[in-house]
Amino acid sequence: MEILSQYTLFPTSIISTILYFLMALFFATIIFGILHKFKPSKLSKNLVERTNSWWVIISLYIITFGIRIEISFTLLALLSFIAHRELISRLDFKLEQRRIVLWSYLFIPFQYYFAYIGALIPFLVFIPVGGLLIFPLRTILNDNPNDSLKIYAKLHWSVLLTTYSISHIAFFMGLPLIPGEGHSYQFFIFFLIFISQTNDIFQYISGKIFGRKKLTPNTSPNKTVAGAIGGVIGSLALGYSFHFFMPLSLIQALISAFALSIFGLLGDLSISSLKRDLNIKDMSQFIPGHGGILDRIDSLIFTSMIFFYLVYYWIYQ
Repeated sequence: MEILSQYTLFPTSIISTILYFLMALFFATIIFGILHKFKPSKLSKNLVERTNSWWVIISLYIITFGIRIEISFTLLALLSFIAHRELISRLDFKLEQRRIVLWSYLFIPFQYYFAYIGALIPFLVFIPVGGLLIFPLRTILNDNPNDSLKIYAKLHWSVLLTTYSISHIAFFMGLPLIPGEGHSYQFFIFFLIFISQTNDIFQYISGKIFGRKKLTPNTSPNKTVAGAIGGVIGSLALGYSFHFFMPLSLIQALISAFALSIFGLLGDLSISSLKRDLNIKDMSQFIPGHGGILDRIDSLIFTSMIFFYLVYYWIYQ
């Protein structure tokens, strides 16, 4: 493990955890694949799809954060670009509004540049405040007030959702390293991504076993109260397990895990609400059979911001 860690940005403890997870994922792929082949059902198909999506998630995680920091920033910016494009393409902008839509993409490189240089104040205010100024300015220059409210709201919300939120993951890499912790940001990013994503697994399993009462039947019919509770319990268990190699105390790790579970669910339901309103199943088919990028990162929309501010308050204040 020590030799392997010399060739990656991952600390040894994270490499070990990833390898254990890959072993579990390998056996799950074989078991669920055999189950679906000999006894196909909606449940077995769902299990196969979820397992396959996890291969995509963990592959992207290793490629994004295990090579070079510059690659990490570039791929995260690309992730925001694709997610923003997915959402914008569903919002039915008119041809004459395309120029202002183009302006919305310009927020992405600036936002990630501020994260790269660790400029906290520009990072925090550029999109929320800049969007309030720039989008109306572009509409005024067009001298076309038609649908102004819809344009402002759709574009600003999309940039906040796909770029401002996700860019907080990148800013972890712009924070000062904690003495004695090596690439300390890797612990935070690992904790954030794996608990946010596995929370969905805990919800699914708990919902299937104990689920009776629907949580939000009109927004996401498959979500149950038991699933939400199971997600919290599972996330707390992971938070306890991960805190041994995290630069956080046990209480801080448990608070973070609880927050990630709750706000991860909120992010999931927020995207589900948008899809219900737009009358679509997936944001795109970017990942064949698994929907779009935004469908895969929905739980990170709010958790990335919440966890960043918790860490910043606990460690850097």
